[in-house]
Amino acid sequence: MEGKKFAVLLCAEDSEYVKKKYGGYFGVFVRMLGEEGETWDVFHVARGEFPTDDEIGEFDGFVITGSCNDAHGNDLWICKLLNLLKKLDSMKKKVLGICFGHQILGRSLGGIIERATTGWDIGITTVNLSTSKEFNALTLPAFLQVIECHRDEIRELPPKAEVMAWSNKTGIEMFRCGDHIMGIQGHPEYTKDILLHLIDRLLQRNLIEESIADVAKAKVEGREPDREIWKKLCVNFLKGRL
Repeated sequence: MEGKKFAVLLCAEDSEYVKKKYGGYFGVFVRMLGEEGETWDVFHVARGEFPTDDEIGEFDGFVITGSCNDAHGNDLWICKLLNLLKKLDSMKKKVLGICFGHQILGRSLGGIIERATTGWDIGITTVNLSTSKEFNALTLPAFLQVIECHRDEIRELPPKAEVMAWSNKTGIEMFRCGDHIMGIQGHPEYTKDILLHLIDRLLQRNLIEESIADVAKAKVEGREPDREIWKKLCVNFLKGRL
């Protein structure tokens, strides 16, 4: 019996740091989610590289990464990605969206994505988990720490989607739709060093002010994200164990 097959839909270009240390963001995700006997492929969707209809059927699940682009934008590749996600939804394929991936998933279902009213959220954030049967099955705590780096948010989800987590900063930190779609606003795959290098890149590109960068770095010091618990949650969802 062949192992399961998964694909990462890469929505960003790799930084040199992540490329050298982790083999790119694809390597970061496979390190968190991959298990023995599985096959993992990557599609650089931000460059216009998408799976064909025949290829889609070969995969058991898909992961959508973060991005520097806006999930409420209408770039050609974003519009193509929206069409792909609607197709995956109709096929009931497992789809896990992270940060931008979380937002674009919400949009594909009919949700509204906008700039966050509270501005950038960068650092390690405490999120509150709902009391769902899925979480109870994994004996998860009521609160989890997660690395965040975003300035957009899902403002509104369609009625068929369920909010699974929230924070003081963001009303929809996590959602599910049926048994096959889940979005997480934070970055469970990030390590603290990846975030710190990203903060420096955002500062160099004048996307954030120095004061925001200083506050973000201070939020990282002395705190640790609950990476192992997030890994358990993501793996169990993607592999159909929830």
